[in-house]
Amino acid sequence: MDWDNLSKEQQILVTMRKVLSAIARETAPTNPGDVHPLSKETVDDMRLCFGLISTRERELAAEQGIEEQARPRFADEGQSNVQKVNINKLKRP
Repeated sequence: MDWDNLSKEQQILVTMRKVLSAIARETAPTNPGDVHPLSKETVDDMRLCFGLISTRERELAAEQGIEEQARPRFADEGQSNVQKVNINKLKRP
């Protein structure tokens, strides 16, 4: 959706999600075993915020009659527009 077509609440939610994501990326330890600079409580609160943002975004979308398209797919789930190609049968030029 275009930014200008979003309601003020939707713009706030998008911005909050982007800021929280940036904070999470920038504070993530770069080396395995490094101590995270944020406390466990802060990380848990950030997760809670992400959950609340997602819930409210779904509610707003439902109120507007917008169906969510972005859903995870499982490996055993069929996809109608996928074509399998056998790599062994490909010919080299």
